[in-house]
Amino acid sequence: MPEVGLGLWCIAGFLGIGVLATILGRRAFATALVYGLTLVVALAAVLVALTAVLGGAGPTSVVLPIGLPGVGAHFRLDALSAFFMLVVNLGAAAASLYAIGYGRHEHAPMRVLPFFGPFLAGMNLVLLAADAFSFLLSWEFMSLASWTLVVSNHREPANIRAGFIYLLMASFGTLCLLVAFGLLATAGGGDFTFAGMRGATVGGSIAAMATVLALVGAGSKAGLVPLHVWLPLAHPAAPSHVSALLSGVMTKVGVYGFVRIVFDVIGDYSSWAGLVVVLAGGATAALGVLYAVMQRDLKRLLAYSTVENIGIVFIGLGLALAFRANGQSGAAALALTAALFHVFNHAIFKSLLFFGAGAVLTATGERDMETLGGLIHRMPQTAVVFLIGCMSIAALPPLNGFVSEWLTFQAILLSPQLPQWGLKFAVPAVGALLALAAALAGACFVKAFGVVFLSRPRSPAAAAATEVDGFMLTAMLMLAWLCILAGTLPGFVVDALAPVARQLAFVSLPPQAGLPWLSLVPVADSRSSYNGLIIFFFLIASGTMTAVLVHRLASRETRRSAIWDCGYPLDSPVTQYTGSSFAQPIRRVFGTVAFGVVETVDMPRPGELRAARFRLRVRDPAWRFLYGPLARAVMGGAIRLNRLQFLTIRRYLALVFAALIVLMLVVAIWR
Repeated sequence: MPEVGLGLWCIAGFLGIGVLATILGRRAFATALVYGLTLVVALAAVLVALTAVLGGAGPTSVVLPIGLPGVGAHFRLDALSAFFMLVVNLGAAAASLYAIGYGRHEHAPMRVLPFFGPFLAGMNLVLLAADAFSFLLSWEFMSLASWTLVVSNHREPANIRAGFIYLLMASFGTLCLLVAFGLLATAGGGDFTFAGMRGATVGGSIAAMATVLALVGAGSKAGLVPLHVWLPLAHPAAPSHVSALLSGVMTKVGVYGFVRIVFDVIGDYSSWAGLVVVLAGGATAALGVLYAVMQRDLKRLLAYSTVENIGIVFIGLGLALAFRANGQSGAAALALTAALFHVFNHAIFKSLLFFGAGAVLTATGERDMETLGGLIHRMPQTAVVFLIGCMSIAALPPLNGFVSEWLTFQAILLSPQLPQWGLKFAVPAVGALLALAAALAGACFVKAFGVVFLSRPRSPAAAAATEVDGFMLTAMLMLAWLCILAGTLPGFVVDALAPVARQLAFVSLPPQAGLPWLSLVPVADSRSSYNGLIIFFFLIASGTMTAVLVHRLASRETRRSAIWDCGYPLDSPVTQYTGSSFAQPIRRVFGTVAFGVVETVDMPRPGELRAARFRLRVRDPAWRFLYGPLARAVMGGAIRLNRLQFLTIRRYLALVFAALIVLMLVVAIWR
């Protein structure tokens, strides 16, 4: 059976698990059974995807007699869809294993179990769909299934608001994709299959409109600024294993939608499109990490960090478009490989971090970092794997996050070869934004790990925390090892991405796995090289040697004195550094300009016994300047139009008569 058929059987398995969960969801064993079955099916889908990516057998297709009359439902598995299928199901397998333990703590499992399998099925269906109707139907199915998981804890008003905004943004994105496919199908003579659109001659204006619509439609699902507003609301609202899928996996389906439409179906590489995508990616990366630094809710911080990483991915995609438009295939392959490598990396370390946040939430019942602290003593294994995730997302060598960001910088350094002056100026500026984002990401996750796991407990819940169960720890350890392996042996990942690069950029990077000392040389030895394995062993050797020397040569004499207390003599958790105080310098520099931060200090007068209060309000500029005014305009218009429900009969007749005259004038002018 071809790989696409096996992929469809895996999707059928996910749907069947949803039906089974609906029937048996109230039984005591349902949680372990459902998540265990999704783990098995996800691992089977991983094998199918690996076979398609590494086997080199070429794309396989199947047409089912469903869907549009005379068209059917077309499904195709090629290198691009197989790579994203690998990312999706690797995350699904980890989330399923994690959920076997985490699901025991769910208060309403029947609001999660029946929709978990269909959500995974919807994401895989999007990746295999090869016609516009099947793609959009799968896209909406994925959105609705994930929406049910976002509002699973429906008793919280904030979760209902998050679900509403998520559904609104998802519908808007689908509308944009629908119009984009309509334009492409019209240019292709009414053929709604991707093959027919791909073979059509698309005019410049139609290609431009379709590219912009694809960027907006897929970008709303991926989390591009200013279409990101649903992420920080939906991700904290969902259960933690679902949050990992929403942030680490589903956003990559949005990236896939953009790549499939622009790189594959349209195929009209233009420098202006590269410029627009690069600028959108740079702004998203910088603003996303600034949003993240200022958060005190751990899951909201991770959600905003996803916005930053999606920006990094789109920087690579925009560079690939620009290089390909100018015939620089090698540079395009480098930029595309960097973007896809970061897709893989982000799916791993962001899932790991959300699992860590879920473990903290399970052990303490808290997401507010200001009420945590000292968990490294209570949850040492979680602390270690969370630290690995923080180092990865902060792009520290030798972990995987560094490699993909380093490759992106290598592509940026090739930008002087571009002939367009707009790109010559824009790409270095975006490189500076990327460097700023990388530095702020380091500060952000120093804050996250330090405030949550170090210092002293700030609440009784943190002081009484205990380590989570083996299923949750195993899932986190597995992803932590993948972060290490992908960072120390990146050549194997780059070689695995070669079929995707050849499909989209027509060339790939030179083989990397066979280079001496397993080095990574994306351009040339004299220009750039990286060896994560040597750095890894150097860090281990130097750390071990330092520890041995300290223990061998240090004095054994004991001296007792008062420790340095940072100016706070009181032995109280209240006096230690908090997340808000850690972010204050960054907030003072960027907050007023970028976010309209409002700080209010209520200081009691001398003699008053009430406590002083400090209030901080951080406003997302997307809400302040775009969605807020738009919502107020819609509400104002709806209130005015509501008066039409209370007219007299004569006014209704006059209104109908006026509408008839206007329609007749339109028809006359049209003819």
